Amino acid sequence: MIKNVFFALLQFVLFWLVFAAGSFFPPFHMERVLGTTPDGTRIFIWDGVLLMVVLSAVILLIEALRKRIRSAAPWTVLALVLAAAAGYAAKFGFLTR
Repeated sequence: MIKNVFFALLQFVLFWLVFAAGSFFPPFHMERVLGTTPDGTRIFIWDGVLLMVVLSAVILLIEALRKRIRSAAPWTVLALVLAAAAGYAAKFGFLTR
């Protein structure tokens, strides 16, 4: 149990860092215009979210191959959801031009 919580915490940090890196240095330049104001155009950059989801799929695949999907997958999904929530709260991916 303690080991699962520790690895979930590590995965949370990894997902959060990937979300941040993909938001600040977008490799694919996937952008969505959210709105236009007199101050500028509000944009959301999806690269960080995409990279985070791909990383979680790779981790889940590794867990499945190691036959630990039943015990480890809920912790991985929890880490992904918490990292996404923390990233959105930190306004990763949001840009005003």
